[in-house]
Amino acid sequence: MSPIPGLSRVGLLGGGVIGGAWAARFLLNGVDVKLYDPDPQAPRKVGEVIANARRATRKLVTATLPPEGTLTFVETPEEAATGVDFVQESAPERMEMKQSLLQRASTCAAPNVVFASSTSGLLPTLLQDGITHPERLLVGHPFNPVYLMPLVEICGGEQTSRAARERAAQVYTAIGMHPLQLGKEIDGFVADRLMEALWREALWLVNDGVATAAEIDDAIRYGPGLRWSFMGTFLVYRIAGGEAGMRHFMAQFGPSLKWPWSKLTDVPELTEELLEMLVSQSDAQAGTATIRELEVLRDDCLISVLQGLRGVGYGAGDVLDRYERQLFERQGGVDVSRVELSAPLRVHEVTVPGEWVDYNGHMNDSRFFQVASQAGDRVLRLIGVDDAYLTGGHSYFTVESHINFGAQAMLGDRLYTTVQLLSHDAKRLHLFCVTHNAADDSVVATSEHMLLHVDAKAGKAVPAGDAIIAKLDELAVHHQALPKPPHAGRFVGQPRS
Repeated sequence: MSPIPGLSRVGLLGGGVIGGAWAARFLLNGVDVKLYDPDPQAPRKVGEVIANARRATRKLVTATLPPEGTLTFVETPEEAATGVDFVQESAPERMEMKQSLLQRASTCAAPNVVFASSTSGLLPTLLQDGITHPERLLVGHPFNPVYLMPLVEICGGEQTSRAARERAAQVYTAIGMHPLQLGKEIDGFVADRLMEALWREALWLVNDGVATAAEIDDAIRYGPGLRWSFMGTFLVYRIAGGEAGMRHFMAQFGPSLKWPWSKLTDVPELTEELLEMLVSQSDAQAGTATIRELEVLRDDCLISVLQGLRGVGYGAGDVLDRYERQLFERQGGVDVSRVELSAPLRVHEVTVPGEWVDYNGHMNDSRFFQVASQAGDRVLRLIGVDDAYLTGGHSYFTVESHINFGAQAMLGDRLYTTVQLLSHDAKRLHLFCVTHNAADDSVVATSEHMLLHVDAKAGKAVPAGDAIIAKLDELAVHHQALPKPPHAGRFVGQPRS
């Protein structure tokens, strides 16, 4: 069952670079996928994209991802749209092909199922032609790689309903994206028009022998591209205007807009000579790296930027932070009676991200406490300390902790944590956590924690609710039979047993 209410299964039309990445993003959020693509190689290609996405997403988020959805390849567009909650079309950029797929699929979907096209430039009004219930069709234009890039432009056509727009935004937000609602239908939408302007000028610079492809890329990635990743265009220029802001900037640099710097209104002819120049320079940039190796490098760089921005809570980093909070929230509400209780509870998994690693290349000590804390939060969820309970003013606060380090954790290591209940009473909760390296199940750290149940509003310890105690009693029946962990009860300086 999907952890996202109202989104248990989606239909995808097309499984290329974009469609495969859409499949990955939905699957990794616990949503089942029905995918139609006539290419006999689609299962292999999509499988490779999903493998890259799984690796990247586990590195990106510290929250535990839900159980993956199931992927089913189907034979027809009609089958892909049957019994689903949302449809995303990602066929090649040919109007007739997209219209045909959408027309066929729309005859089988429920009337309230939104259809979104991944087109990077075709107008949704034209795509609505001939489909069943055209008011539910819109453009949901993503950016590659879809499983990491948060932006998705929502553009409606002449018949698109407000309800369809809102539903699309809800779906995209639920899978960790930033939906940008466009108020006006226009060829190319917004982001592609901006990128196209830069692309045209870059082509002229290569064509005229001013700069190579590598030099142009360096000019962006070492310069304005770094600012663009969190400030965009206008905020950068507003800051450049100093205390007087944008008005001063425009007064100072506005006249340069009339200088003959740019050839944006013209495009160089794509002669064989220019094409060969572009291909050879691009091949030289890539060197011996394969396309999959370049994708992995791209993903790792994006992860570092996104995690860095999350550290300051800004731009795309804010989107990532909200997505992680959603993932933590979706871990709640689990019935402890359905959890395997006869062993320490395996409740939390995480891949060590770049921001957790110190100058030695190892995971920083404080992050081991964070991992244990998140595992403890998961146990609290399991026993019923949910949002409603917290809103009522009650919670458990950690009052004492002790940690033992067993091995180093490095960037990219996959860790998982188990929690054993050592003891409890009306006010106290005594937990023991063991963090393992998933590669070989070796122990990297153990930690012991004493928590007190509190009335946060009154600022004092109070007995936990009866339902909480009942679940702890049930868990204790199983965990009292487990052997006492060797490090339990240790204190600083005590020899190892």
